[in-house]
Amino acid sequence: MEHRITVIVCLAALISACNGTEQEKGGEGAAEGSLAWIEQRIVEHPGDADYFAMRARYYEALDSARLAEDDWRRTIALDSSDAHWRIALGDLYFRKLRLADAEQRFQEAIALSDTFTEARSKLSEVYLVQSRFKEAMIVANDALRLDPLDGSLYNLKGWIHRQAGDTDLAISSYQTAIEREPDLYDAYISLGMLHAARNNDLALDYYDGALSVRPNSVEAHYNKAMYAQEHGRDSLALALYARIKEIDPGYPAPYYNTGYILLEHEKRVADARREFNLAIERMPDYAQAYYSRGVTYELENKLDSALEDYKLAIGLSPQHTEAALGLSRLEKRGLKVKVR
Repeated sequence: MEHRITVIVCLAALISACNGTEQEKGGEGAAEGSLAWIEQRIVEHPGDADYFAMRARYYEALDSARLAEDDWRRTIALDSSDAHWRIALGDLYFRKLRLADAEQRFQEAIALSDTFTEARSKLSEVYLVQSRFKEAMIVANDALRLDPLDGSLYNLKGWIHRQAGDTDLAISSYQTAIEREPDLYDAYISLGMLHAARNNDLALDYYDGALSVRPNSVEAHYNKAMYAQEHGRDSLALALYARIKEIDPGYPAPYYNTGYILLEHEKRVADARREFNLAIERMPDYAQAYYSRGVTYELENKLDSALEDYKLAIGLSPQHTEAALGLSRLEKRGLKVKVR
């Protein structure tokens, strides 16, 4: 299409155009990429599918699914031979969990371009979400026959095997994925999680692989820290939690987990309480942090403060067994325990 490059360039401006004070009524004077600019192009080129596709993307950025769907349909009507438009509409349906509609669009795209792996990959994902594992694998393998070097397709096969419960084959597929494409972050994370579930230290290596691709990944740092914590490597875990705090200071979990290690493993009660306080500052409804802070008060015989924290934990999480047991302990020590 003659305007394909223009479309790609202009799509980058859509989100900022959605949020700005655009000249929506300005036609020719509107900012490039704004809705008014796109609609002026549509008026000037009513037979050009690319501009309808651009407006569909604009509406998707606003989460206006119905308007986006209408424009994708217009795009397909104007240029019915381009499989990309059907994939785009299928993607919209997939995000809205209209899986039957998504399946139909992806199948139509495959029929239009028999050597097109993207449509097959997306159709396989539709089947995977529906737990139609056999069909998902057949379509993924069809795509691999077209492009046997595509690591993302092996990553997809890993997900299918994993969801179907075959972790050995999942691991094999993920390993092949990173052999084909060494920068596949998701495959490293999946391998780390699968090996962590087996208490295999290879998990640490795969999390390191993920960090080599995304050095500031909170997910990879946290997964690695949890594995270290659960396997007696407190120094490594604490260092990783400290790094997460630098990357994302507002994330409460590394503060809580640091406090847990300080309390349970190192008996540094006051230091642990400081970390629980920081976790609560970041997430005021963090029931487990209130409970653990209550434990620090109980250990220091500050029983009224412990009582208040246990009550807060149960107020936020009525089935919090540990907090209920804490209240029971305090009641045996003579405190009047009454949970509102």
